[in-house]
Amino acid sequence: MRKNYSKKYVLLCAFLMMSVIAFAQTGGIKGKVIDETNLALPGASVSIDGTTMGATTDANGNYNITGLKPGNYSITAKFLGYIAFQKSVTVGSNSVITVDFALEPQNTNLNEVVVIGYGTQKSKDLTGSIATVTAKDFNQGAVTTPEQLIQGKVAGVSIISNSGAPGSGSTIRIRGGASVNGSNAPLIILDGVPLAESKNPDGTVKISGISDPLSLINPNDIESFSILKDASAAAIYGNRASNGVIIITTKKGKSGKPVIDFSTQFSVSKLTKEAPVLSPSQYRAYINANDTTSDKRYVKLMGNANTDWQKEIYQTAVSTDNNLSVSGTTGKLPYRVSVGYTDQNGILKTTSLQRYTGNINLSPSLFTDHLKINFNLKGVEAKQRFADEGGVIGSAVNFNPTVPVTSGDAAFAPYGGYWQWTDPNNTPSGLKGLAPRNPLAMLEQRNNRSTVYRTIASLAMDYKFHFFPDLHANVNLSYDGAKGTGHDVIQPNAATNYDILQDGTYHSGYNSQYKSTNQNKLFEGFLSYFKDIKSIKSHVDVIAGYSWQDFKDVNFSYLNHFSDGTVINTSLFNYPYFINEYQLTSLYGRLNYNYDQKYYLTASLRSDVSTKFAPGIRTGNFPAVALAWKINNEDFLKGNTTVSTLKLRLEYGQTGNQEGINDYEYLSQYSLSTSTAQYQFGNNKYYQLYRPGGYYPGRTWERTNSSNAGLDFGFLNDRITGSVDYYYRKTKNLLVLIGQPAGTNFSNQIVGNVGEMTDQGVEFNITGKIIDQQSVSWTAGFNVTYNKNKITNLTTIPNPNYPGIQVGGISGGTGNFIQIDQPGYARNTFYDYQQVYGANGKPIDGVFVDQNGDGIINDKDRLHDHSPDPKAYFGLNSDFRYQKWNLGFVARASLGNYVYNNVASNTGVQRNFLNPIGIINNGSSSVLTSGLTGNSDKDVLSDYYVQNASFFRMDNIHLGYNFGKVFNGAGDLRISANVQNVFIITQYKGVDPEISNGLDNNFYPRPRTYVLGLNLSVK
Repeated sequence: MRKNYSKKYVLLCAFLMMSVIAFAQTGGIKGKVIDETNLALPGASVSIDGTTMGATTDANGNYNITGLKPGNYSITAKFLGYIAFQKSVTVGSNSVITVDFALEPQNTNLNEVVVIGYGTQKSKDLTGSIATVTAKDFNQGAVTTPEQLIQGKVAGVSIISNSGAPGSGSTIRIRGGASVNGSNAPLIILDGVPLAESKNPDGTVKISGISDPLSLINPNDIESFSILKDASAAAIYGNRASNGVIIITTKKGKSGKPVIDFSTQFSVSKLTKEAPVLSPSQYRAYINANDTTSDKRYVKLMGNANTDWQKEIYQTAVSTDNNLSVSGTTGKLPYRVSVGYTDQNGILKTTSLQRYTGNINLSPSLFTDHLKINFNLKGVEAKQRFADEGGVIGSAVNFNPTVPVTSGDAAFAPYGGYWQWTDPNNTPSGLKGLAPRNPLAMLEQRNNRSTVYRTIASLAMDYKFHFFPDLHANVNLSYDGAKGTGHDVIQPNAATNYDILQDGTYHSGYNSQYKSTNQNKLFEGFLSYFKDIKSIKSHVDVIAGYSWQDFKDVNFSYLNHFSDGTVINTSLFNYPYFINEYQLTSLYGRLNYNYDQKYYLTASLRSDVSTKFAPGIRTGNFPAVALAWKINNEDFLKGNTTVSTLKLRLEYGQTGNQEGINDYEYLSQYSLSTSTAQYQFGNNKYYQLYRPGGYYPGRTWERTNSSNAGLDFGFLNDRITGSVDYYYRKTKNLLVLIGQPAGTNFSNQIVGNVGEMTDQGVEFNITGKIIDQQSVSWTAGFNVTYNKNKITNLTTIPNPNYPGIQVGGISGGTGNFIQIDQPGYARNTFYDYQQVYGANGKPIDGVFVDQNGDGIINDKDRLHDHSPDPKAYFGLNSDFRYQKWNLGFVARASLGNYVYNNVASNTGVQRNFLNPIGIINNGSSSVLTSGLTGNSDKDVLSDYYVQNASFFRMDNIHLGYNFGKVFNGAGDLRISANVQNVFIITQYKGVDPEISNGLDNNFYPRPRTYVLGLNLSVK
């Protein structure tokens, strides 16, 4: 026993001695963790990667890790709200090494480079109201046009899709817009190229054959957006900047080995809501109950079918979007090459968009980085098929639901077998005049297609002088060219189009063809000077430059062929050919100065010369100035982690607006007459000159004076960031219709410069990192904008009795307008009669409030009633990530906007159902609750149809999973699922409350879209 005990004792002592020796051979790591201002970060974690060993810093930022075996280690320092930093170290035996960490704030927004006019700045140094959205924050899902990437993301920016049609554009407004009759669209800058206005003054798209020019830009190629909202930021773009500026920057090549990125999406779109009309059973009951004719002539017109015409014209649409890019560096040449293919089908049958895109970017640096070149080449081919959206949808709402889509009856054979309202007594067409046409036939018997090619090339060169490296010379060259061709063919057996031949007979069918070219050329040169003057703690940034831009549009069309090639009466056959061209020449300069990174000054001036105006009044000067105080860099706040960012901004500037003005309108323009107005002299026929249209030689640009006060803030090491801005904008020289004294012009009304309008509002946005850990994070953002618009004057001489200008034409009656522009009210204010209601709560047919008590109901009794623009609109977004999963959403809301329900006012009355022309129609189901007959010509102007359209819309819900490394670590794989247009909460009784002009008249509905996506990146 004693012997065994002795052996155990010896072994125990030996083990203890070996442990002591081993411990004596271990080492350690110590050090300090500080922030970017050299202040200690107490509570930071410092850990040995791949182990459970680590330490937490004390009140002085110090840490100490002991008991480490000799060897190589990876050590990481982390602190909430800061970027984790990793270092590789070697620990020896019996030694303690020192490893210090300086962590940078995780909110890189303050340090990121923001693209501004003719240069860049760090976000923390901005003096103007500029918002930036980068690729990591873009909206996800089936995105066809660039602006959809940032919808709901930016305070003060309203983006409303114009319809649910493939490739449909959006109405973009920054702080409400600054014009009444001119354009309210912002200036778009693409990789330094100021794009031409997307629409002509008459509202047609400038590039023929496409729904929206922005749809010709592949969203997958975009890196970032910079939105210049106030005049101090936008004034550098002068007379095109009154409505703000959006700068789009596309992706570029990066240093490193090649990276191949592939993405594909498959989407299914469905109709969310039909226009509310009577079902076949409700329809039969209504016709039976209201047909008071002695012979029941309307009842006899009903058939035995049960047709849902809206289901006949809509479909479940399947679409795909595919993109492939290769980026990297070959030699010393960074490059990115990408191709994309989009095949989007609309939920309205026959509508579609196919788009092929290609993009090349080369960005070499030469002469030891003294010369930097950025070359971009973008090409696109887009093929689109259109439909008569309003006509087809309106016909589907109206068409008799008791008749079939097609019929074998011989009476319908001339019209392709489609059921139509026929009238044998109406020769030669055999159709009932003014009756709606079969909506499905309108789709299937028409082929309206286009093909558009667009090329955008830009070359930017930045030379840093060898002998003076603070001075740079910059030259930008660009070309934006588009060519659109199209044809619109209606079959010869269609019931929608009849024209007279030379022999007096009628023939259906139609063939219209067109071609257009658009060119936008730019030359720009400027000098830039950057200097840090450390002796006086100052930084100076100056630019001065010259710009020349030429815009040219050529349009040619030939009309009125039959689809079989027959030429109809030559008096109706013409070849319109138009060429429009104008130039913009500019000088500009800007100074940025800051002292000690506390006090900032920005001043700019641009002088524009535009040939859109008459000689002598072509020049306009647009100055701006901004001040900023970075309070958090003052001694009393420096290093404060609670209030980590605080910057006050004050801005003022002038901008102009020349968009929405036709070229040459300062001249009296003559044109040749048609062949029907020829005169004969001897045996020859001669064309006459039309008298010229109205002209206004004194017209010039609208001028907007803007002021802004803003505060940028950040709390808890910028874990919470945001800003609040108050702005006031006053536009003078408004482009509005001006009455002309008899005999003084060739028109009794012309568009001229008169009047003033104001916009004022408040913007607020906030973003917070609610959870910020390595495996779990949650970021949420919220923004709200309040804007109040008011027209203050529309006359050259003050006139309190000025009646205003009625706008907002509607269907129903003849020449009716439901909106008005009048001093004292917002633009496009609804102008209606106040409806009188009975004891049962229903409107009394044809009875309105006599506002002035004169016993007569006329325009003097109409009220200025609500606005289509919201009083406030909101954006809300959230992104939650857990390990490899992420879940997010984007939502928007609008409060105080109203919509005129023209579908209900035009079709939801008895007169429409029991039509006096001898047919029966379907229509809005509102007829069951209103009981209105439509016999009063004032019914369509009733406030009963001006409805509250406030809404909350869940735009997007997305779920993604990142598989991480695949292909032996060579690639990254991610899959995602999205639902777009998830739901909407509103009191509005129509299909959709979100209508930019406030007039709901057979709107192409926005679909609900389900998207599956895959992203693969291979290095």
